Amino acid sequence: MTSADLLLHPVRLRVVNAFLGDRPLTTSQLAEELDDVPTGSLYRHVAKLADAGVLQVVAERRVRGIVERTYMLRLQAARIGAAEAEAMSPEEHSRAFLSYVAGLLAEADRYINGPSPDFLRDGFGYHTTAMWLSDAEFAEFGRELAKLVQPRLANAPGRARKRRLLYSVFLPGTEQRAKSTARSKSTAKSKSTAKPQRPRKAAGT
Repeated sequence: MTSADLLLHPVRLRVVNAFLGDRPLTTSQLAEELDDVPTGSLYRHVAKLADAGVLQVVAERRVRGIVERTYMLRLQAARIGAAEAEAMSPEEHSRAFLSYVAGLLAEADRYINGPSPDFLRDGFGYHTTAMWLSDAEFAEFGRELAKLVQPRLANAPGRARKRRLLYSVFLPGTEQRAKSTARSKSTAKSKSTAKPQRPRKAAGT
C-alpha cells in the first residue's frame, strides 16, 4: 500500500488529524472524538496506521484484563513524499483531494454542531484569495510561510492554548491553463491545416 493510499482514506485521515499537535491518545479516547465511526472499523484503521509506522505506541496499561495502548503520531511518516505525489495520476489526485476535503468537512461539522461554538472567539474562519506570483516568488512565499508556522508547531499544550487546525490548499489559476491549452490547440490546428508545399523544379529542367 502506498503512502497516499494509506493516508488519504477518509477515516484514516481523520485519525491522523486527531493526533496532530503531539497528542497522546488511547483508542478509547479516539473513539470518543470520532464517535460517528463504528468502533470496530476505527480500531482496524488504527491498526493499519500502527503497522505502517504512522502511529507508535508510547504507553501500555492493563484495564480489566485488556491491554490499552496509547499512541502518538510520527509526523514524518504521516506525509506523502514529493516523488510519490508527482507519480500520481490526475484520477488519483482527484480521489485523494476528495478524501482530504471529506476530512476537513467532518472536522468543521464536529465544531459547528458541537457544544457552544463561538466563531469569533475561537477564530473559526475560511477564506479564499488570489495572488499573482512567479514560480520563484511562490517558492519564496512557501519558505516564508514555513518560517512563520514551524516554530509554533513546537508549542506545548497550555492552559490558555487551544489546538487549532490549519488546512492549506494551493491551486494554480485555471484561466492560465485554459489559455495555454487554447494556444496549444490553435498551434496544432494551424499545423494540421497547412497545405503541403510543392517541390520546386531545379533550374534548367
